[in-house]
Amino acid sequence: MIPIRNRKKTLEVTMEEMRNFSFAYIEKYAPSKQQLRTYLLKKYLKANVPNVKKQDITDLIDIVLVDLEKSKFISDKFYSESKTRSLIQKGSSINKIRYYLMGKGINDTYIKETLEKIKENNSDQDFFSGIKICKKKRIGPARAEDNRPLFYKKDISLLARNGFDFETSKRIMDIDQSEYSKIIKLL
Repeated sequence: MIPIRNRKKTLEVTMEEMRNFSFAYIEKYAPSKQQLRTYLLKKYLKANVPNVKKQDITDLIDIVLVDLEKSKFISDKFYSESKTRSLIQKGSSINKIRYYLMGKGINDTYIKETLEKIKENNSDQDFFSGIKICKKKRIGPARAEDNRPLFYKKDISLLARNGFDFETSKRIMDIDQSEYSKIIKLL
């Protein structure tokens, strides 16, 4: 492939090049539609392509994105579902997942659908995600019994920073060691 600088730019060449960059980026990162748009904008606005206006470039990017969406190379619905699954395995709260997806430019309808599927599959997902965080960070019920009162505020604030509400955090912190070990075996 000839580098960007050494080719005389036309809209057709730019569009073909844009598709190639998109395929390479999709293959490497599996992005959302908004992430791919941002990547292409940065790539082409830095390039200062002569004879092509910035508005034409944004129009070309939209055309390429629509084409990639029709051919199912990018799908915000699939991205939303797959990222949600991986974030749940890591122990993320539903709030954290919601804000993560919003930050990636996912449509609100896809976010609502995905979160409702989570709630259908497990009505108490935040509780189990909080238990995973406790295991990973060795806080709350994962601490030695004599240290738990000392670190109560610190542990509950860590859960809050991870997106868990106060009621859920308090429920997690009030579990005794035997119940905690039973739940960990189930996860």
